[in-house]
Amino acid sequence: MILARIVGTVVSTRKDPRLEGKKLLIVKPINPEGGDESGYLIAVDTVDAGFRETVLVVSGSSARMAAECKDRPVDAAIIGIVDAVKLDALHEAELAAARKK
Repeated sequence: MILARIVGTVVSTRKDPRLEGKKLLIVKPINPEGGDESGYLIAVDTVDAGFRETVLVVSGSSARMAAECKDRPVDAAIIGIVDAVKLDALHEAELAAARKK
C-alpha cells in the first residue's frame, strides 16, 4: 500500500467504457510525516476522497481487486481515507535524528 495525498483530478471525455463514471484523481506519495515523496499516480477513487486528503492507494493486481475495480483496466485505486498516522517511538527518534543532520 502507498500513503498518498490527493493533489488533483483528471478529466477524460474519451476512455475505456469500463471506466465510465469513475473519478480519477492525481495522488502524490508521502512519507509518514506527511512530506512529499517523488512521483505522482493517477488512481481510481473507490471511497469518495476529497482534495488534499491523505489516502491509502494500492497498485497492480491489488488495485483490480478493489471494490468497483473488478475487470476494469486499473493500475492504482484509492481504497481508504487516512485519519491519522503514528510511528512507534523508535522510528520517531530516528526521524528526529535525521532532521538534525
